[in-house]
Amino acid sequence: MKNMESFGPLTIACKALSAVVLAVCGVANAQSITMASTTSTEQSGLFGYLLPEFKKASGLDVKVVALGTGQALDTARRGDADVLFVHDQVAEEKFVADGWGVKRYPVMYNDFILVGPRNDPAGVKGKGIVEALKKLAAGNGEFVSRGDKSGTHAAELRYWKLAGADAAKGSGYKECGCGMGPALNIAASSGAYVLADRGTWLNFKNRADLAVLVEGDTRLFNQYGVMVVNPAKHPHVKGQDAQKFVNWVVSPVGQTAIANYKIGGEQLFFPNAAK
Repeated sequence: MKNMESFGPLTIACKALSAVVLAVCGVANAQSITMASTTSTEQSGLFGYLLPEFKKASGLDVKVVALGTGQALDTARRGDADVLFVHDQVAEEKFVADGWGVKRYPVMYNDFILVGPRNDPAGVKGKGIVEALKKLAAGNGEFVSRGDKSGTHAAELRYWKLAGADAAKGSGYKECGCGMGPALNIAASSGAYVLADRGTWLNFKNRADLAVLVEGDTRLFNQYGVMVVNPAKHPHVKGQDAQKFVNWVVSPVGQTAIANYKIGGEQLFFPNAAK
């Protein structure tokens, strides 16, 4: 009995230490949120620049799960994210209307571009996006589609539909089921055309013989939105901390940080939360 009693203070001390460790871990866990976002915001390098600025302002870490927009929305529906930062406005508005998101905020934009071999065998350079896709379909031009239900993929499918070729894109059309960076790599290695967001393109190093062939068409506008996942659907969602990120990224400070992110002196994203 005496031997067992001699362990009493040590046992109490261990339990106390365990409680402290659990408390510290709980605080650490509370100091981060999970954001489901697009591969374009991640692969463009924006988050590597933006999120440290947010942490300085809030003390919160943001863990990014980079997926296609469709997959990011599905992740949020499952309750596996606290906040969304994506670029498919129609899908985002439906997400909120269905009760999965609290409110959608416009945050920034850039544009899509059609990239392809510099010698442009399909002859699409300088055309509008619809005319360019018509030429690619008619000539069975090599085209890499992300095919991953991302915002970029959704936009691409809209353009094919406008071109009247949504069901007949030509024998050169291939889906990779991959992110923007891998799709660009495939296009670079195979001499194919691909629809890309400008941010990822500017940060893409393995361009080989690729060049921007179609740009400036107003239909290539690419809007991003941000929203908190609805805690009413998933009570474990860190709604208050997620809202802190939303409030910051649409504030003048956050919007200035977005505008200040550049590669080679060229601005990648243009803040428009106030518009």
